[in-house]
Amino acid sequence: MTTERITFPGHSGATLAARLDLPDGPHLATALFAHCFTCSKDIPAARRIAARLASMGIAVLRFDFTGLGHSKGEFANTTFSSNVTDLHAAATYLAARGMAPSLLIGHSLGGAAVLRAAAGIDSTKAIVTLGAPFDPEHVTHNFADALDHIDSTGQAQVDLGGRPFTIGKDFVQDVAAQELGPVIERLKAALLVMHSPRDSVVGLQNATNIFAAARHPKSFVTLDDADHLISNGADAEYAAEVIAAWAGRYVDVTPPAPPASAPEGVVRVSESDPDGFMQDVQSGPHHLLADEPLSHGGTNRGLSPYGLLAAGLGACTSMTLRMYARRKGWPVTHISVDVSHDKVHAQDAQSSGAAKADLFRRRITLEGDLDGDQREKLLQIADKCPVHKTIEASSQVETELM
Repeated sequence: MTTERITFPGHSGATLAARLDLPDGPHLATALFAHCFTCSKDIPAARRIAARLASMGIAVLRFDFTGLGHSKGEFANTTFSSNVTDLHAAATYLAARGMAPSLLIGHSLGGAAVLRAAAGIDSTKAIVTLGAPFDPEHVTHNFADALDHIDSTGQAQVDLGGRPFTIGKDFVQDVAAQELGPVIERLKAALLVMHSPRDSVVGLQNATNIFAAARHPKSFVTLDDADHLISNGADAEYAAEVIAAWAGRYVDVTPPAPPASAPEGVVRVSESDPDGFMQDVQSGPHHLLADEPLSHGGTNRGLSPYGLLAAGLGACTSMTLRMYARRKGWPVTHISVDVSHDKVHAQDAQSSGAAKADLFRRRITLEGDLDGDQREKLLQIADKCPVHKTIEASSQVETELM
């Protein structure tokens, strides 16, 4: 994933800071991400979701609303409506680059903002909300004890998550005036509502109300034990995977044809978690994870590199046997292949000295009314599996540093 640091003017003309996360491979679609109330574009949930979507060919623009993070302007002078206008400004910037967003994603109050902003972004085909309030005024419960002071003096400094923010009277009045029900009913885009039943900041009833107000196509996916900020990495990864899979029904993410020099396409592996070992593995429309087990510092969310190699051998063996049995008309009803390997990748990567021999143990189970000769012949055919031949033969790896 390549990340560009960019800026564009917001609703007041103040410069807004943004990151545009670009796929390493073909750019298939663009998403616009709106962060939660008083958060920033760099919160873990936004970073993880953007990284996962980028690995699947979806570029993601995430930016700081006016007066937050690295963006200029005064937060005290912003409102919910100004956030919506900032979203329109971000969409205009993307459109000028030929990357008009087809997917809008909003977290918490950012979710309410993308619902409101969608009507002004003609390229929108799908919208995702994460822990979003149905009533934007819900956000004022975070500083309920200061509302009277804000009303009488025009503003007040409040503590939100251990940080001081100045909340203005215009903001309070603006969120109080918002009614999202009719807006949601008029949406002309598919909607995915994601919410955790354990969200103690924005209750689950908000998601129910958003879902009920929307017309089809709409979907609801629970985030199970996630907290409001989706601070657990596994929860953010899950959310991103669901978003990418769901969006594919409404946003065209069909990859272009592979280059002629690689008729089966290029397998691209990119780092998903710089603090661990998890990798995104992408080949055309197909995606999977590679990782290390917990015992070797990974998160065990995907096959190890040797596990992937063993999977290739097992899959190729089963396919080769099926092709042969089908051609012969033999009654093979099911094939399974167990493959084990005597090395552990994390240990090998740190080892030195003489190379060890690799031993793959392959146990093939054939089901069906086969005689002894047929079973013996299939055992011989297993050794003709192309991946088997590749592993047994000497291979050459050419490496180029970009």
